[in-house]
Amino acid sequence: MSIPVGPYSPIVRSGDLLICSGQIGIAQGSLVAGGLPAQFRQAMANAEAVLATHQATLDDVVKVTVFLVDMDDFGTMNEMYMECFGEARPARSAVGVAALPLGAAVEVELWAHKP
Repeated sequence: MSIPVGPYSPIVRSGDLLICSGQIGIAQGSLVAGGLPAQFRQAMANAEAVLATHQATLDDVVKVTVFLVDMDDFGTMNEMYMECFGEARPARSAVGVAALPLGAAVEVELWAHKP
């Protein structure tokens, strides 16, 4: 699991919901090389590791918010998103932003349901 880059909890339980703070494509304290595709994959791996701390998986995710610095990456992100979630896709929002921490191209926030 990646180390948070700010003063926040990586995951919080509220009843049956697990709210995962936004994950960016960092490994060992640095952004991974390879732009959006590599960063998205690493952000999702980081999110899976955070979920695992509560015995949850991507199958438990009910809502995702994706923040993109460049909305031209929307199609690429969609393809990668489908690879991660298959046919059982949670609700999702995609938001264009001016910048993300550490110069990341993408950030992924997840909500999971885990009784």
